[in-house]
Amino acid sequence: MANSKYEYVKSFEVEDEVWLPNLMVVRLDGRNFRRFSEVHEFVKPNDEIALNLMNSCAASVLEEFPDVVFSYGFSDEFSFVFKKSTKFYQRRASKIQSLIVSFFTSIYVIKWKEFFAHKELRYPPSFHARVICCASIEVLQAYLLWRQNDCHINNQHNTCLHELVKHGKTESEAQEFLKGTRKKEKHDLLFEQFGINYEKLPVMVRQGACIVKTQVEDIVKYNENGAPVKRLRRKAKIVHSKNIAGKSFWSEHPNLLKELGGFAEDIGKVEPDYIRSFQFETKLLPSTWVVIRIDGCHFHRFSEVHGFVKPNDEQALKLMNSCAVAVLEEFQDIIFSYGVSDEYSFVLKKDSQLYERQASDIVSSLVSFFSSMYIMKWKDFFPQKELKYCPSFDGRAVCYPSSKILRDYLAWRQVDCHINNQYNTCFWELVKSGKSKSEAQNYLKCTQAPEKNELLKQFGISDYNTLPLMFRQGSSAFWDKEDIIKKRVVVEHCNIIEPSFWNSHPSILNENPESL
Repeated sequence: MANSKYEYVKSFEVEDEVWLPNLMVVRLDGRNFRRFSEVHEFVKPNDEIALNLMNSCAASVLEEFPDVVFSYGFSDEFSFVFKKSTKFYQRRASKIQSLIVSFFTSIYVIKWKEFFAHKELRYPPSFHARVICCASIEVLQAYLLWRQNDCHINNQHNTCLHELVKHGKTESEAQEFLKGTRKKEKHDLLFEQFGINYEKLPVMVRQGACIVKTQVEDIVKYNENGAPVKRLRRKAKIVHSKNIAGKSFWSEHPNLLKELGGFAEDIGKVEPDYIRSFQFETKLLPSTWVVIRIDGCHFHRFSEVHGFVKPNDEQALKLMNSCAVAVLEEFQDIIFSYGVSDEYSFVLKKDSQLYERQASDIVSSLVSFFSSMYIMKWKDFFPQKELKYCPSFDGRAVCYPSSKILRDYLAWRQVDCHINNQYNTCFWELVKSGKSKSEAQNYLKCTQAPEKNELLKQFGISDYNTLPLMFRQGSSAFWDKEDIIKKRVVVEHCNIIEPSFWNSHPSILNENPESL
């Protein structure tokens, strides 16, 4: 980051490293998926196509991230287990959970048509994510048993509920009828009243799905004689097991033993509260301004692959702005956002109780929703460009105790916008003039703003300040409360460092203009 007097705001960032030897699990859960399944008319009690879509997305996660060695899922949730020695993202919980949920969401949107060829995706799917720190292999074993027990309990209950409703009861009557019933009673109800042998239902709905890695031989090329050249590569494989926490299942997969360790003995019972105590959770400080900052992951490569215009692609920036507007409309506790390049910062109102101020739920939901919108809106901004692979974003939450420090944070981001844009404009003009990228970097080393302005004049840019405002000042998206006809989100490209902006929009921070 560029140096400025506002850099002190970085001191408010809190590290959330998951220390070794804890094993890391990232668990995703569908956000508002009951409504999502109703809107998209999923088959009740289990839509096998929807489950296969979830499984396919989970398999893509294992193939994308080498450090994820196992996953287990059912319904609208999936748990991803990292190898015990992972140093992925320096083991920072917020970065890891947000990146996994972003990639999973993006893949879900991209693969939708593959599984629902005749169904339109009517609104963006999104997911929550959280990290579970398993202090030992025994805790991981108990965690997996807990999730598979939940799979069985939930599926049996939902199958009974669906059959009761199908045969005339209202949903509330069916819920009341099932209250307090045990596993055997539900089993007998299904068999005696509806002729359903629960054990004959598809294993995927009763047992959930596991994703493991296997090695397969792939032809990578052909030699001069036309003979295939093969290489071993890892491929995700979907398997099912009655007991994923059992020694026998684990022993069938040598890679799990190598990367995670083995189970000493089988276990038959687990207390959910015991497992919940290992959740890596941060509750954000009350009465503070919370900023959720989202950054594109490896967007340098993404922009090159998709042929973005250098140094600024106006359509790509407008796509980011459109996604930010959608986030504000979806999460009404967000009162302001600021974006530049492949990043966006979202400010929650000071007294927000969104997700009870649990950092993992807030960050993952925003990142997931933003990722979903990015894919769904791609064709609106790039109608002639194919999305060659899915983008992903990471995020983190930071608390700022006062409005002044919050404004200094936003000023820091805008100062960076200016410094980086001026540098990039010079850099790409030098490259276009014939210099290599390393030569352009060396040429610009230690140059100051006036020197860069003089350099730009050589390339026909007589005044840096004539470049589009969006490039130089970034984009601010916020609720226009001055519009008395209809409250709406607006995007402006303006100076948010000076008090004049905040004086003109006192309702954003609910402050008296005289105090600014």
